[in-house]
Amino acid sequence: MTASLFANEPALRLGAFIGVFALMGLWEVAAPRRRQSIRRRGRWPGNLAVVLLDTLLVRIVFPTAAVGTALLAESHGWGLLHWLQWPSWLAVVAAVVVLDFAIYLQHILFHAVPLLWRLHRMHHADLEFDFTTGVRFHPLEILLSMIIKVGVVAALGAPALAVLIFEVLLNATSMFNHGNARLPLRIDAALRWFVVTPDMHRVHHSIVPRETNSNFGFNLPWWDRLFGTYRAQPTAGHDDMIIGIEQFRDPRELSIHRMLAQPFRGDDRSYPLGRREPPS
Repeated sequence: MTASLFANEPALRLGAFIGVFALMGLWEVAAPRRRQSIRRRGRWPGNLAVVLLDTLLVRIVFPTAAVGTALLAESHGWGLLHWLQWPSWLAVVAAVVVLDFAIYLQHILFHAVPLLWRLHRMHHADLEFDFTTGVRFHPLEILLSMIIKVGVVAALGAPALAVLIFEVLLNATSMFNHGNARLPLRIDAALRWFVVTPDMHRVHHSIVPRETNSNFGFNLPWWDRLFGTYRAQPTAGHDDMIIGIEQFRDPRELSIHRMLAQPFRGDDRSYPLGRREPPS
């Protein structure tokens, strides 16, 4: 059964993606958090086209992806968790948590290094914020992220089951926490101790640099609180905050060909971590 599970990994991940995509789309229609001035037909073609391109590239360059690396590490006894010989359930939990921490650190790195910010800023250049923003990443960033992830999986000796769980969770929570979906404030306040909520992550997409420099978590919210990068609310409030970055404000930048060219245009002197401002 386990072998069958991993053999069907692409289908499982696709099924989870379609399910979460449909749920988030319905939620955003039923209970939107913010009024959006740019319609979906102006944003979604580019966002969804880049998802398709990212998926094809990863399958071509990394045909076995992170789960395949985990299976290889397991067969050779590579990695810290294999040396520690922890119980299987504990190794799975530890691997999911460590992988999430690695993504948090990687996210900060992509804000801190100008060359990496050039790749990552395409994600921030979306002029509205909805669940499709959560899957809008430049193909070069996706490939580099996969290299980092594969390295962490091999060094950690993460169980293949943990990697599969993490991949599904990361994709699902990225769409969830980028959702233009309304949550009752009390539920949001409770949830954000356990998972990054849309209101929490929306602050990270503010045009204000000190807010862009906060709330880096994608799945678990603990790292931001532990390392001082947590910001509860945007200064202007969620209804009035401006989404995006100072570059690429023209709605024409939402087309796929302009999105793909963004890392090679403009300058990186105003990347967020190069303009740190003291907390207000």
